Amino acid sequence: MAAQRVAGPGYDARRLIVVLTLLAVDAAMPVTAMAPAAAAPPTLEAEHAPLAAHTLLIALAVADTRLVAVGDRGVIVYSDDRGAHWRQAGTVPTQALLTGVCFHDREHGIAVGHDQTILYTQDAGVSWRRVHQALDAPGPLLDVWCGPNGRALAVGAYATWLSSVDGGRTWVPGKFAPLPLKPDAQQRLDYHLNRIAAASTTRLYLACEAGHLYRSDDAGQSWRELPSPYEGSFFGVLPLDGDAVLVFGLRGNLFRSEDGGLKWQRIPTGTQETLDGATRAAEGAITIVGMSGTLLRSTDGGRHFQLSMQPQLGDLAAVINVEGVPVVAGVHGVQRLDAAASAAEAQRH
Repeated sequence: MAAQRVAGPGYDARRLIVVLTLLAVDAAMPVTAMAPAAAAPPTLEAEHAPLAAHTLLIALAVADTRLVAVGDRGVIVYSDDRGAHWRQAGTVPTQALLTGVCFHDREHGIAVGHDQTILYTQDAGVSWRRVHQALDAPGPLLDVWCGPNGRALAVGAYATWLSSVDGGRTWVPGKFAPLPLKPDAQQRLDYHLNRIAAASTTRLYLACEAGHLYRSDDAGQSWRELPSPYEGSFFGVLPLDGDAVLVFGLRGNLFRSEDGGLKWQRIPTGTQETLDGATRAAEGAITIVGMSGTLLRSTDGGRHFQLSMQPQLGDLAAVINVEGVPVVAGVHGVQRLDAAASAAEAQRH
């Protein structure tokens, strides 16, 4: 079957995570008929390949000084030298597309993806075990948050919601039921929950389909809907200092709030490429990445950005800052931007 995408209001061309990544949603399409009961299929292991670090990778996380990236067909790679060299994880019991990864500490982490696959590691990503899967689920998991005291949340398409209180070893499905903007307002609650990010141990944000935004001030126990400045889908959210926060997504749309998402200001980007990942360095510099090698950089807290198009990088899905150097993940795998810039300069001479 040809690759398809999750349908829904505002779910426009997101080439990497919704088309390439596929929100390939043969796995994410609603089930229309139940097949006869059958034995569970055998567990497939991610295949090992010399160029694993150069395949489609779409999420990044830090485990102390180690970097971990996850992506297509269950590939997980890690680096202990700030992204200069990568090794593939030894045991990964899935070939599903992995879409999110986080760590509680230097050893214990979680990865999530299609077929509602959830993986758990206790050796900093060297090996993983599968702790949850739902092959008949209507949509994939898209992101995961590792919180304090072993709390974790996994979110995904059609408002998929699972929680853990033991660091990701066991999971309980739940219902996403935020407080509406207006009392007694009718809400549609099957939007895709695209990205979850923490501003602190208690404040969380959700960036969602069709312009929906949510905030929790009690570590995900309850949520409130925020006024949205845009009806198109948001694919990323980056909390800043205090109550400041950035949200971004389709067609280069980027907005900044200084009051926790109650009021928003549009930030010009100079691009209509979809924006998908962001990071902030210790000194405050912000990098946002997106399709077609889009790079946006700010040195004033996200009030102004400078656009740089780097098409040789391909579509970019995630970025993380390592000692002042952004490391990106996307259709060409993981790359340090300083190394990528040096290679591009060498090709010009």
